Amino acid sequence: MRLCNKLSHDHALKLGDFMGQMVKKFSPHRTTKARARCSRMLGVKGPEAGRIISQVYSHFGRALVEFIRLPKMCGRLDEIVTVKGEENLKYALSLGRGVIILSAHIGCWEYAAALVAKHGIPINVIGADQRDDRITNTIASLREQAGVKPIGKGIDLRGAVNCLRKGEVLAVLLDQDARDAGVISPFLGSPASTPVGPIKLAQKFGSPVVPVHIVREPDGIHMIMTVEPPLEGRCGRPFGEDIQHAVDSCNEVISRWIRETPGQWLWLYPRWASTLNDL
Repeated sequence: MRLCNKLSHDHALKLGDFMGQMVKKFSPHRTTKARARCSRMLGVKGPEAGRIISQVYSHFGRALVEFIRLPKMCGRLDEIVTVKGEENLKYALSLGRGVIILSAHIGCWEYAAALVAKHGIPINVIGADQRDDRITNTIASLREQAGVKPIGKGIDLRGAVNCLRKGEVLAVLLDQDARDAGVISPFLGSPASTPVGPIKLAQKFGSPVVPVHIVREPDGIHMIMTVEPPLEGRCGRPFGEDIQHAVDSCNEVISRWIRETPGQWLWLYPRWASTLNDL
């Protein structure tokens, strides 16, 4: 962390790229599994899947460095990130029922949350505890320094409820395996157990669900953050009233993002562990 913060932003990102490739080199089993998931879900051949997974390692090496440098870079986020569709978030907030931001482990999602906070919008982010408490605390500290309020996953329902009652933003990453607690829904065309908690919160409070994702541009430094219109329910009904339809809609959005930028999604994670044993 000290080294990343001493370097210039460009050189720090090059270091992250290098670290990502070193992890790939010394993780052959994980790389092979990721390549198999990519090939199967996108319908691409082995060499193309291998190229995508190599991009993934480079991207997440850079993303780690960007997160480490987040407090230092907060003042420059508007220089790095181009925002499209900001009016959609403003409209959702104007309804006064809180907003649930739907996102995923694609691009540099930490920059998206920090940018929302920088623009004066209170934002709370649900995050999982890590195996090492020191890492959990470091992640929470970096987010707090960027103006983002961390909420514990699965143990702090009260915090999530309170932020929506106050009309704030709750950001969730909905692309992880929910095991027995989830709803089975197509994800990249294959059944996957999907978390349902955020959908139930939207149902309870009438909070609009706004898809937001941020992807890296070809120069490897600049990014585009896209805020889409709030998701709609089936046949004009409130979003979340039909749980299955709502979960399917969320997965459809995230799947579209992944197909558009496959080299920036977390293929290393076993997304289909509960439903497809071989992946």
